[in-house]
Parts: sequence; C-alpha cells; structure tokens
Amino acid sequence: MTSTKKFRLLRASLVTLAMFAAACGGKDAETPVGKGGAVVAAPTAAISAEAANRFAAALDAFNAHDKANDWSADTCASVAAQFQAAAAEQPGGKLPGAIYDAGLTYQRCGNDKEAKARFQQALQVDPSDTYSRGRLALYQYKGDSNEDSAIGTFQQLVLDAKFQNVPALTNLAMLQMARDSSSPGDHCKDDLDCAKQNLQRALAIDDSYMPAFNELALLYFQIAKKRAGTVKSKGGHSVATNAAIAKRADGQQLELAALVCSQAIRKNPNYAPIHNTAGLIQNELGQVNGAVQEFALAAKLDARFFEAQMNYAAVNLSFRGFEQAQGAYQKALAMRPNDYDAHLGLALALRGLITDVNYDTQVAAVQAELDTCKKLDAQRPDAYYNEGILTQEFKAKAGGSKAATNKALTDSQAIFQTFIDKAGDKADYVGAVKRSKERIQDSKDIIQFNELDANPAPSTPPPPAAAPAAVAPAAGATLTAPVAPAVPAAPALTAPSVPAPPAVAPPTVKVTVPGVPGH
Repeated sequence: MTSTKKFRLLRASLVTLAMFAAACGGKDAETPVGKGGAVVAAPTAAISAEAANRFAAALDAFNAHDKANDWSADTCASVAAQFQAAAAEQPGGKLPGAIYDAGLTYQRCGNDKEAKARFQQALQVDPSDTYSRGRLALYQYKGDSNEDSAIGTFQQLVLDAKFQNVPALTNLAMLQMARDSSSPGDHCKDDLDCAKQNLQRALAIDDSYMPAFNELALLYFQIAKKRAGTVKSKGGHSVATNAAIAKRADGQQLELAALVCSQAIRKNPNYAPIHNTAGLIQNELGQVNGAVQEFALAAKLDARFFEAQMNYAAVNLSFRGFEQAQGAYQKALAMRPNDYDAHLGLALALRGLITDVNYDTQVAAVQAELDTCKKLDAQRPDAYYNEGILTQEFKAKAGGSKAATNKALTDSQAIFQTFIDKAGDKADYVGAVKRSKERIQDSKDIIQFNELDANPAPSTPPPPAAAPAAVAPAAGATLTAPVAPAVPAAPALTAPSVPAPPAVAPPTVKVTVPGVPGH
C-alpha cells in the first residue's frame, strides 16, 4: 500500500459527525473505532514515511482512548500533540488531515477554543477542506441558531465535495430535520423528505457510518410523532399538543425507526447514541422496560452522554423510580450544571421522596431546585406550576396552625396565577392552565372552610315555652360547613424531556433538536 493510500484510510477513520444523537450537546457522535466515515481527497503531495508513521501512532492513541472512554484534558492535549507532530513531519507542515484530527481530539474534551483553532489552521493549509469548513459551520450554528444559514452552508459543502462528504450530508440532514420546513427542495417535497434523501446518500457511500443510521432512525421517529400531532416549539423542544396526548405516534413509522436501530446495532453494538434512540422508540411503543434498558446501556457505553442520563431519569420517574431518577438527574447536572430541565426533573424526583421523617430537608431541597430553575429562566412557566403544587400539597399540609395553612394556600394561589400569566395562551400549557385555575379555586374553598371553623356562629336562643317542642342546638354549637373538596391531583408541568412524577401523570420522553460540539 502506498503512503498516500494509507493516509487516505487512516484519515477516514477520524472523520466524525459534529452532531448529537437525540441530544442537545453531550459527546460528539462518532464512527465505530477504526472504521471510516467518508474518504477525503488525498493531498497532492506525497506523504512522507515519517509523517504517515506518526499519524498512524496518533490514530491508534485516539482510538484507544475512545474505546476506553477515558478522555481527559491531559490525554486530549497529548494525542492532539501527536497529530500536530505528524503534520510537522510533512514538508511545509501541509498535512491538513492531521491538523483537523487534532481539532477532533480537543472536541473530545470539550475544548472548543483549541478545536476551532485547529480547524481554522487546517483550512488555512487547505482552503478546499470541506471537513474543517463543516466543523466551523457547526460552531457558527451553535452561536446564532440560524438554521437557514447553516443549511445553505452545508448544501454548498455537499456540492463542493461532489456529494462524497458523508458527515456533511448527515449534518445537512440533521439541520433540515431541525428546521422541518414545508418548503420543497431540489427533488424533495419538504425538509424531512430532503433529509431522508441526504441520509440515504450518506449510507450509500458508507453503510457503516453510525451517525447517519442514528439520524435516519430519528427521522422516522420524528415523522411518527409529527403525525400524532407533535409540534416543535421555540427553543427546539418537541411538545405534544393536547389533541395528541391520547394518541400514539404513527406505528408504521415507529417500526421503521426500530428496524433502522436494529440494523445499526448489529453493525456496531457499542455506539451509544443508537441505544438512546432505540430507547426513545421503545418508550413511544409503550415498551417501558426495553426503554429503560436501552437508556441505561447508552449511559454505560458513554458516561458523558447527557441525553441518555436525562432519558433514563425521565422513564424511571414515570413509574415512581424516584431514587433512580434522582441519581440520573444528578449525573446529568454534573455535566451541565445550568440545565433547566435537569434541575426541574431533580425537583420532581426529590418531591416524590418526601416523607414525614425527611419533610423539612426534602421540601427545602425541592424548593431550592425550583428556585434555580427560575434563576436560569424566569420567563419559563414550568417551575412556577411545580412550586404551586409543592406549596399547596406539602407546605399547606405541614401540620401547623390554621393561620399557617391559610397563608400557604394563599401563597399557592399567587404562584399558580404567576404560572397562568407566564403560560398565556401557549398550546403546550393549556391543560395545566385549566388545572391551575381549579387549584386556585380549591385553595379558596379550603380557606373559606377553615375560617368558618375558626369563627363559629353564635348559638341559637331557646324557643318560647309555648312553642311546639323542638330540638335546639346545644349552647355553643357551631354551624357545620360542607366538607372541603379534595384537591385534585394534576401532572407536574415539565419541559418535554422532564416528565411529571408518575403518581400524577405519565411523562413524555422527547427528542431534543441536535446541537453542536461542546453545547
């Protein structure tokens, strides 16, 4: 094998997709260890033997750390230095593939600053490098969330690469799925149809490229949910409308998604994102045990997989697995300390673990998580709804005086009203707004009853002696108020990926819009 051909094969093994499988962040989706993505054009100049040998050693180190899943700041710096050394051995330092792979290495540790610098350096060495251009375009998308601009960039990349850049095709499909426009494209009727075409093109070039398999499964999953009435809200959340709550997603599309997952897992059972996607599909099919197993396996295969932890927590929360949910949400927060949904989910898990023994500390812990949510996004309604429930169902029933109970109930009314004001007429909050109004009325009824009980009516004087005999109320007797209606249970409103406690309502595990490295 010539040095040039050897370089082409080695270079291919590190071409990875800057995307997230059912994720908005987390570990960069990647090809199987030692297997290729798309093969890039070989450099015009011959590769020196020393450069090729150093590159091979760097590649072996990269794959070893990927397999062991033991990346750290030190190992990233070490492996990146090996790739840079390989580039330095090439006359003029013109080995853009090695420089690009040094950027990929830094991405493994979330060092976006160094990664971007390497991609820019690779592009300076070779302005035609569509792989580095693609990475930088994804960073741009991460910064501005401009789907139209990102799609335009990747469409040009695909054309420049003559439809041979598999990551670019897959990224283009990912962005088209995120935008989900009804506008037709070139030989396709809408964004989802265009995405399907691009994924099929990617797999036709490389049928072992796992990110393309994963996106194809997610595409079928998205179509299934869409046909059931799911809509995309601001921020990329996938939200089930009220009309869709009682409906299951399209079974045929779900089966197609499950089939794609099955085929992909047979090719590479150690690719974590495909197990996360399989879990989403299993959950939608009502196979909760299977979903739990898939999410757990995804998290085991990649301890840094944020979405797998979130989904594992959500499903456990759905059948009262509060301790398991708490642990998973805490692991997720260790990766993303400022994630609203993770803090909200942890609040719900902690609320499910409140007992008479731990009441004070546990209620305080729940309140702390909800307060964090409000600090992270004061305009998002979800935390206020759950704070209203915490106040009405727990703080008002703490066993204190009637005055303290009434105050807590009054506080809950104000909190629910804040939720109603912030929710407005948004379709995804209609049901919770209705329940909030009911809860406000319940609180008022209970307060009224408590006040009647605290201020008994004066006793009725005895009747005149000449009047017919009658049973008079005993002196000091009070009027009996009707029994206060029970406060109805209502699901805790959460973001699509943060379900309500199962004691209240089953959750919906959702797929979030894919993101870019380091998000």
